[in-house]
Amino acid sequence: MSEAPPFASLSPIEARVLGVLVEKRHTVPDTYPLTLNSLVAGCNQKTSRDPVMELTEADVRAALDALRARSMVIESSGGRAMRYEENARRVLGVPSESVALLATLMLRGPQTSAELRANCERIHRFSDLSATEGYLDELAARVPHAYVVRLARQPGSRESRWAHLLCGEPDEPRAPAWTPGAAPVQPAAASRVGEDAFDALVARVDRLEAELAALRERLGDA
Repeated sequence: MSEAPPFASLSPIEARVLGVLVEKRHTVPDTYPLTLNSLVAGCNQKTSRDPVMELTEADVRAALDALRARSMVIESSGGRAMRYEENARRVLGVPSESVALLATLMLRGPQTSAELRANCERIHRFSDLSATEGYLDELAARVPHAYVVRLARQPGSRESRWAHLLCGEPDEPRAPAWTPGAAPVQPAAASRVGEDAFDALVARVDRLEAELAALRERLGDA
């Protein structure tokens, strides 16, 4: 299993700052790089953020200092204020499509591949769902450090969600390991429940067919 990446020490605030810088590069190119005030506002947005945060300038400035130490943020002077831009693609060594997925996960939390494709649109438009899943699979299979992980499916959910690993191991359990070509492994109890349900269904169909045959016979005699 791939270990967490060397950026596992990123705090949630640092991840939020990095995600906002990636997002705003594409959504507000005319005012990019961002000033500290603009970056704070982007971090504290009430929409497109999970969780919603209420960060101070001091919080964001501390996160910027930590990210600059990792070369993930570049500081430049522009007018009266310092400005900041992200350098994630070069530092992480992944294509821009993968940076878009990571930023969306940092900003919105765990999501399914379909949700990621829709939520990534303003940063990068994926041609179809298979393209989105292809980049996610590559991020999950990176050696020696994975950048994303597929989470265990939640009760009642049809799809698994993905989470980034830039802040370390997620709170939720990972999806069971799966080998291509192998049949899904089910617990013995679950298998027995499935067999019992199937047997009950077969018995019910047989009973209904017998009742239908008897009804036809009576109607034929009438």
